Amino acid sequence: MSRINSDNLYPIEGLATTIFLKPLVEESEITNVFVGEYTYYSDFKEPKNFLRDNVLYNYGISNTALRIGKFCALANGAKFIMADANHATEGITTFPFPIFGGDWADTIPLSEYPLKRYSDIIIGNDVWLGESATIMPGVKVGNGSIVGSKAVVSKDVPPYSIVVGNPARVVRTRFSNEEIAMLEKLSWWDWPIEHIEKNMTILVKRDIKTLWDYAMNNHLIKKSL
Repeated sequence: MSRINSDNLYPIEGLATTIFLKPLVEESEITNVFVGEYTYYSDFKEPKNFLRDNVLYNYGISNTALRIGKFCALANGAKFIMADANHATEGITTFPFPIFGGDWADTIPLSEYPLKRYSDIIIGNDVWLGESATIMPGVKVGNGSIVGSKAVVSKDVPPYSIVVGNPARVVRTRFSNEEIAMLEKLSWWDWPIEHIEKNMTILVKRDIKTLWDYAMNNHLIKKSL
């Protein structure tokens, strides 16, 4: 088997519209975006502009990060709104005086501005973001979830859920609670790649029991979630 190299920017020969994001991020000067192996982004025009066109308002003010797991699929136009996009909302005005500098910045430094504090945006492993899906600041999308086209996700998404709409809502889970617990325990995306390759046929089928048995026989089960 010819193994796919996760460090190749263009993983599909002759196709310039799909890239692995990890090498793109590692070659950039961006220090608060982290992407796992084999996660890809497809764009109808230029996927290499991902950090500019899809990770928005990333000015470094909020000290938050974007963390995307392994084996995720990001469709054309999927976007992440970083916390720096937000204005202070507790006062009389939402106008951001200090960003214009000069006397305004001296009067109320940006570091003292009453901005809402957010956690990092965290996209789990094996997540599929549909075309033009938008992830808002501080949101966590659980492993194995699917975010529908044009969905706007402003709240955390449980593992293996399907969410659609604006604001996004869970329409169903992909598996039973018991199956989800097994899949979280399996965490197949963290296996050595040779074990993943041996189980590709199983991974694309709904045969959790067989995958579980393989993991047990090869000591691949996590001791704790």
